Amino acid sequence: MTKRRNALLAASAAAALVLAGCAGETGENGSNGDEGSPESQGSITLAVFNGWDEGIATSELWKAVLEDEGYDVTLEYADVAPLFAGLSTGDYDFTTDVWLPGTHAEYVEEFGEDMTDLGSWNENAALTVAVNEDAPIDSLTELAENADAFGNQIVGIEPGAGLTAAMEDAVIPNYGLDSMEFTTSSTAAMLTELEAATNAGENVVVTLWEPHWAYGAFPIKNLEDPEGALGDAEGLHIFSRTGFDSDFPQVADWLSNFEMSLEQLYDLENLLFVDNDTDDYGPLVDQWIADNQEYFDSHTV
Repeated sequence: MTKRRNALLAASAAAALVLAGCAGETGENGSNGDEGSPESQGSITLAVFNGWDEGIATSELWKAVLEDEGYDVTLEYADVAPLFAGLSTGDYDFTTDVWLPGTHAEYVEEFGEDMTDLGSWNENAALTVAVNEDAPIDSLTELAENADAFGNQIVGIEPGAGLTAAMEDAVIPNYGLDSMEFTTSSTAAMLTELEAATNAGENVVVTLWEPHWAYGAFPIKNLEDPEGALGDAEGLHIFSRTGFDSDFPQVADWLSNFEMSLEQLYDLENLLFVDNDTDDYGPLVDQWIADNQEYFDSHTV
């Protein structure tokens, strides 16, 4: 069978994205010991954090790549704590969006013995607090005394998120924001409020992170964090269940070598979440791969 260069690998020291793989070789075992059909390389369950769009984008990309290589791939969405628990028990095979050393450290500490870190694909992630770009402040040090300008509210995301914990444990106490209402619900709800406020020309303050497509979609800016309460830049890691690298050695190798620049990620996110109003991401991912074919064809294994 013809070899097809269709699995994500790091292209070079320049961190270009490429596809490489060999679908014609002996198939690997399926998830949890299930062997795939004669036509299948095996079944893989890819876990995705609810509302974390960089994880959705990279998961959809890997789904397309692995399915093209003959694997049966299912995306399972979950909140942070259940996702890590499911990964540790083998219910999920891998996830692409673990933030370290800060955001997800407590979950890695709790479940780490039953998971495997396959490496970081980007080292430029950061937690942020963002406001509309014409807001009257530029720093978290100014927020408390200007709370009224923002309706005395900070709009957060999911209650169990690492970003939420960072706000509650560090940002709010360090910057004296205890008198402000910190609301948590979901990332989707936060984005809805952000869009409504910026469209209406109103001030708004939200918890956010980079990379995120919102920075290209809305007129916003980050508040400076001179106390470093949100932590330093973080790496985006791929974690698998223990034993995945034995069951799927070739896929684990591809994942371990995956790299993606912020520019490439933003381009993919904008296509999926900004430029098109659909949750049928498959055709859009195929379009993105076709539009970025130079990344996928520049290297082989």
